[in-house]
Amino acid sequence: MYKGNGAIFVESVPTPKIGPGEILVRVESCGICHTDLKKVEHDLLAPPRVFGHETAGVVVETGESVSRFAPGDAVAIFHHVPCLECFYCRKKLYAQCATYKRVGVTAGFEPAGGGFSQYVRVMDWIVRRGVEKIPAGVPFDRASFVEPINTCLKAVEQMQILPDELVVILGQGPIGLMFTMLARRTGAAVAATDTIVRRRELSARMGATSVWDPRTTDAVREVKALTEGRGADAVIVAVSADGIAEQAIACSRPGARILMFAQTSPQERIEMSGADICVGERTIFGCYSASVDLQAESARLVFGGELPVEELISHRLPLEEIRKGIDLALHPDEQSLKIVIQPQRRAQ
Repeated sequence: MYKGNGAIFVESVPTPKIGPGEILVRVESCGICHTDLKKVEHDLLAPPRVFGHETAGVVVETGESVSRFAPGDAVAIFHHVPCLECFYCRKKLYAQCATYKRVGVTAGFEPAGGGFSQYVRVMDWIVRRGVEKIPAGVPFDRASFVEPINTCLKAVEQMQILPDELVVILGQGPIGLMFTMLARRTGAAVAATDTIVRRRELSARMGATSVWDPRTTDAVREVKALTEGRGADAVIVAVSADGIAEQAIACSRPGARILMFAQTSPQERIEMSGADICVGERTIFGCYSASVDLQAESARLVFGGELPVEELISHRLPLEEIRKGIDLALHPDEQSLKIVIQPQRRAQ
């Protein structure tokens, strides 16, 4: 339970009741996402709420008229789906759709994803379009990556990366490493930065051909050396830090595309030279949340094991230890990376 002012408590609440067209899911795994952390850290939404949206579990009850799912089905859940009919949906800007902005999964209270709980109610419009069945043998921890992989895949497709390009990814946390996996699938070369040794090592395993510690290596100089002095064709900003936008500009060539992916809080401000954008003909853009058009493909990539997402998991914690998980995610150490909450597991 998020109680406001950054406070998180584990409490007993009634199991949600479902209605016609809805399903009740027993949550087995839910990843901690930095968008949830920002909502807690910056008090972006009014309490009380139960966050958590990278959710995988088992259907335990179905409402009237539900035919696609039955008790016992393993499922991965998207907490947003678009209407597919409005102005923004016609332009495939699904995250701007009013229906998409309505959260359709809850453990009670104002819907906020609810995955940090033992059971969630999945509302009818999500059941119709936002639930993927998990094949037999696929672990729930792996299945919980379907939603975050979708958000990264959407951004990579939006960038239109070409095989002969160099992509620089600033930050190799869980999201940055997913970007590394997906960018390499385009055939492009990938260079990355991170301050943590283990993350740099994983980045190289995931396909980055050059990985630097930005505190000890001049990444801009290294990128220029790889590109005959031009700079990167595309830069993905996968971390939120002071000066990161300026670094992205400095790493990029004229005409480059720069994706601001981690800048999701209204309090964050970005400063950059107007001439670097206008005279340098750079494109600066954002990409947020998942695309329903990529739902099946993201599920295929995760379920089939084509992307080694389970290698990103550093901690699997019971619900009672979620405060520890949130603190680790907010203040990562040398070993912490992706943290998955397992609500059915009991603390030792």
